[in-house]
Amino acid sequence: MTRRVEGKIALVTGGASRPGLGFAIAERLAEEGATVILSDIDADGCEESAALLSQRNLSAEAMRHDVSSQSDWRRVVGDILAKHSRLDILVNNAGILDVAEIDAEDALAGLRRQYKVNIEGVFMGTQEAVCVMRAAGTPGSIINLSSVAGIVGFRGSASYAATKGAVKMMTKSVALETAADSIRVNSVHPGIIRTNMAKAGLKDNADNYAAIEATIPVGRLGEPEDIANCVLFLASDEASYVTGAEFVVDGGYTAQ
Repeated sequence: MTRRVEGKIALVTGGASRPGLGFAIAERLAEEGATVILSDIDADGCEESAALLSQRNLSAEAMRHDVSSQSDWRRVVGDILAKHSRLDILVNNAGILDVAEIDAEDALAGLRRQYKVNIEGVFMGTQEAVCVMRAAGTPGSIINLSSVAGIVGFRGSASYAATKGAVKMMTKSVALETAADSIRVNSVHPGIIRTNMAKAGLKDNADNYAAIEATIPVGRLGEPEDIANCVLFLASDEASYVTGAEFVVDGGYTAQ
C-alpha cells in the first residue's frame, strides 16, 4: 500500500521541542513516506529530534533556522532545493506565546516578540514556498499553524490572539492567489494540546487553563498526534480540493 506522502519533501519549522507539534507532525509525515527537514532556532534540540526519527529508519534531517530572519528562510529553502531539487510541503509550525493582560507593563514588548515569529515568520515562509513551488510547476501544500485563540478570545492572550488571527486571514488570502497554481494553503487551529508551550501557559495562568480544560466537550486536552494527523491529511493528495480552509482541532471547545 502506497504511503500517503510517499516521496514528498517536507519542511516543518519548530521541530526541536518534545513533546511538541513540530516533532509530532514531522514524525507523522515521515511515517507516511516523506523526507522531512525539521528546522528550529534550537539547533541541538532539532538535531536530537531528527536523530530520534532516523533511529526508526525514517527520513529526517535537521537545520538551524531563525524563522524571523528573511536571510535564514532563503538559506534554508535554498539548501533544501540544492539537495532535494524541490519542496512539496511546508508546515509553518514555529511559534511563541506570551501570556499577559493588556495593561501589563511588558504587554507591548510581548506583542512585538510574537509578531516577528508568529506573523512575519509565517509570511516569509509562505512567500518562499510559493516562489519555489510556482517555479517548479508542481502541486504543493502549505499548512500554517494558527490556534483557537485566532477564533475565540482568551483572557491574557490579546497579543497571541492577534498574531494567530492574522495567520488565519493571511492563509485565506494567499490560498486565493495560488489556487490556480495547484498550491494549496490551509490553516490548522489547535485547542489546548499537551506540549511544552502549553506547560508554560499552565505555569503562568494555571487557574484559567484549568477552567478551559473543564469545558472541553471531549473531556481531555489534545495530544500532539491529534494535530499531526490533521496536517497529514492536508499535506496529502487526499486534500487536493481543500484550500483556504481552517481546520479546528480542539475537542469541540469552540463549538460551544
